[in-house]
Amino acid sequence: MRFDTTNLIYNNLVGLRARILSASDPTQVGIEGRVVDETSRTLTISTINGEKMIQKNHTRFSFYLPQELVVDGDAIAKSPEERLRMLRRRR
Repeated sequence: MRFDTTNLIYNNLVGLRARILSASDPTQVGIEGRVVDETSRTLTISTINGEKMIQKNHTRFSFYLPQELVVDGDAIAKSPEERLRMLRRRR
């Protein structure tokens, strides 16, 4: 399956390269690395300076798949299982 902005939010994000475009915590803007863990409220990103836990709400992410996809964190502020259930309900 090809990822695009309409279906990325329904997939597991672990393993994707990500960058923080904006966040309620300005010190997190610009953090870049690989997603190593995901909970319903956070993404853990492995960076060259160690792992950083980023809240999803009020954060804007850029994922590289190889094209860049920008996602609002509020759209992914659920666990991967909950997001998949949302997709099933839409059908």
